[in-house]
Amino acid sequence: MRDAFTRALSELAAEDPRVMLLTGDLGFGVLTPFAAAYPKQFLNVGVAEQNMAGIAVGLAREGRIVFTYSIANFNTLRCLEQLRNDACYHAANVKVVSVGGGFCYGALGISHHATEDLAIMRSLPGLTVVAPGDPVEAGALTRAVGETPGTFYLRLGRGGEPVVHRGAPHVVLGKALRLCDGADVAILSVGGMLSNAMVAAELLAQQGVAASVTSIHTIKPLDESAIVALAREVGLIVTVEEHIACGGLGGAVAEVVAGLSGARARVLRIGVGSGFSETIGSQDHLRQVHGLSPDGIIRRILETLQERIYGH
Repeated sequence: MRDAFTRALSELAAEDPRVMLLTGDLGFGVLTPFAAAYPKQFLNVGVAEQNMAGIAVGLAREGRIVFTYSIANFNTLRCLEQLRNDACYHAANVKVVSVGGGFCYGALGISHHATEDLAIMRSLPGLTVVAPGDPVEAGALTRAVGETPGTFYLRLGRGGEPVVHRGAPHVVLGKALRLCDGADVAILSVGGMLSNAMVAAELLAQQGVAASVTSIHTIKPLDESAIVALAREVGLIVTVEEHIACGGLGGAVAEVVAGLSGARARVLRIGVGSGFSETIGSQDHLRQVHGLSPDGIIRRILETLQERIYGH
């Protein structure tokens, strides 16, 4: 996703000299080509994320389109006050780009586990929250974010995520993107969990369960019409996120479904537990530990379907 982001950002910078990239003293291997090609549109502010947010807002108020780049927790939670009071309150044209969502930096411990950011960022007024599912979505959404005025949070993986989409889908901010259909279960995925969601759907099909998969790449504003339609079509909606289960995608979807009258789907939220992860290790290992592997997703779905059938 990082490479798709930098390619799209480079294209935007070539087209519009107002585009700027600020980094909190990281991303050298990834951002070096951009810095070399557009030195007047690049600034390394050092390990000072709160200051970076303030500089970004100042530049935006002077007419620039500013992207800030850092590891997920650092340019969100560390400078939350600046984002709330300066960027969001003034509707500044600032795009906060976080690399390493979820457990991408799993071996570095909880300081680098970005598992609360979606819940916190979607609570901020005036902030659009975007989390692409694969490199195809990342490239398209980077361009959309850059071309749309306002304050954004763009959550990326660390790199090496598989391409899930075949071809070039029509990616639109705020619009859910369905990858496959299924009449029994609707799996909704956000961010880098999309590939695991697709594998889970394929394995469920082998057990006679037809599951659709939809990428919810924009959590705020949420595509409520798509969720309402799914809640009327299937008996079970499953949200899958590399994030705590409350407040993120699962919380957002549950809020919509809870407001519906009449028959509607049950919502199963699959995510990280409410506590900090006591385990460190690779992203794949932590996904396995927290039930976010394809096998873990399937197990939760089948258990829930059995409860619906047998009532226990």
